[in-house]
Amino acid sequence: MLKNQLHDKTALITGAASGIGRATALLFAREGASVVLTDVNESAGQTVVAEITKNGGHAIFEPSDVTRAADCQRVIERAVRDFGGIHILFNNAGIIRRASVVELSETEWERVMAVNVKAIFLMCRGVIPIMASAGGGSIINAASGWGLAGGPRAAVYCASKGAVVLLTKAMAIDHGPQNIRVNCICPGDTDTAMLRNEAQQLGEANDKFLADATKRPLGRVGKPEEIAQAALYLASDASSFVTGTALVVDGGGLAGSV
Repeated sequence: MLKNQLHDKTALITGAASGIGRATALLFAREGASVVLTDVNESAGQTVVAEITKNGGHAIFEPSDVTRAADCQRVIERAVRDFGGIHILFNNAGIIRRASVVELSETEWERVMAVNVKAIFLMCRGVIPIMASAGGGSIINAASGWGLAGGPRAAVYCASKGAVVLLTKAMAIDHGPQNIRVNCICPGDTDTAMLRNEAQQLGEANDKFLADATKRPLGRVGKPEEIAQAALYLASDASSFVTGTALVVDGGGLAGSV
């Protein structure tokens, strides 16, 4: 296996305090990247930084609400100030609200769209000029299998992740000439706190909900570390001719979809 695939790179990861973001931050640091973590959960984010530095890596944490332009700009400026640039951006922050359109409030709709879509726009708007001036970079957006196929009682989540897929493709077209690759990952159900929160929202027992989530060809839910490996591929030179793609990592969950 290749080592130090991200040597001399700086990676900015949103939603980095837990789940897929945490796993990706740890992996990127092991692969030689300097990592800038941001999240609303400062204590958990600092814990991830401590774990990285304890193992000889380089990482900083800057708290933010990525739906706010000023917060995004502050994180970006900190990354450039401390590490000299941004070569990789992983827009990982995301939330879910399990409800149909008639069950949703306007506030819930706006919040999910803000975290899952607007935050990507804000981060990319600030980071792309930095990448372009340095000769290129890699942007990875967190979409979902439900950005490619609909799901029950997940109207705003599906809408937001579908938007991420097409925003990814549009940015890949616009910024390919600047040697900036833009891709998204479409995970299936992954063993995170957010997955368990879905069970609570639906009023289902965790055991039953998780058992239903395993009904896919590989017969299990994914691990955050497995999604992180997909992010590493898209961040590294191994994917140097890959842009505008939606990489499905879901244990075959969508394999039988039309």
